[in-house]
Amino acid sequence: MKHAFVFPGQGSQFPGMGKAIVEQSEAAKKLVEEANAQLGFDLAAIMFSGTEEELRRTDVTQPAIFLHSMLAYSTLNNPQPSMVAGHSLGEFSALVAAGVLSFADGLRLVAARANAMQKACELEPGTMAAVLGLDDQKVEAVCSGITDIVVPANYNCPGQLVISGSVAGIEKACIALKEAGAKRALVLPVGGAFHSPLMKAAEEELQGAIQSITFNAPSCPVYQNVVAMPVTDPATIKQNLINQLTGPVKWTQSVQAMIADGATEFTEVGPGKVLQGLIQKIQKEVSVNGVS
Repeated sequence: MKHAFVFPGQGSQFPGMGKAIVEQSEAAKKLVEEANAQLGFDLAAIMFSGTEEELRRTDVTQPAIFLHSMLAYSTLNNPQPSMVAGHSLGEFSALVAAGVLSFADGLRLVAARANAMQKACELEPGTMAAVLGLDDQKVEAVCSGITDIVVPANYNCPGQLVISGSVAGIEKACIALKEAGAKRALVLPVGGAFHSPLMKAAEEELQGAIQSITFNAPSCPVYQNVVAMPVTDPATIKQNLINQLTGPVKWTQSVQAMIADGATEFTEVGPGKVLQGLIQKIQKEVSVNGVS
């Protein structure tokens, strides 16, 4: 029996996030003080009492979700994960949990990532769409047949794949996917084409930040998004983290790999229950729970 800890990504934020944890934990309070000092603005105030609109800004959302996950993780009594993984942004939380990064370095990289992605969105406008009820292979085939930029971005669970690309590419793909039998192909309210070639400028900017920080060997295997397999070499972890901005989040494949390697219990650490739902759709028999 192995225990996997998983960490959510962008989209799981909500007003009031993290407030209850900080009110009950001195360790959490110290993390908030450290985060506010490092970022140079009161992130906790936005998390605790900001509006949904304020929380939706990429430069706020990403550090907020990372901080919430770390606050939740700090409340666990001697957590000893057998393996870790994070969905997109959540990979940074997973790396802190596995001892690859310090909390301060994790936050520094998350802030750098958020700013780089915001700039890339302004430089190369794009969007994303959720495709429901179609096999992954069919979605891949439809995307490859469109001349505008459109690629599979998030393999969330069987029958749920998010695509990413230019506005024209996504519009054409949604029409073609519905014709191919998709139950739904919905354009998402996101700021850009995450996990697509349109994030190349952000990838190049983040690469510099990642290379400037020392990554430690993890205390347990990290199942990284772009390869969906366990990684323990710090240099490889760095490269996979850089590639993640333009590469797909292979969540379905990562969860399947963790189960194949013995995971029987999954604990989602951070805001929301999105990953718990996806894991149950991938494999009903495993145990899932959450710490938020």
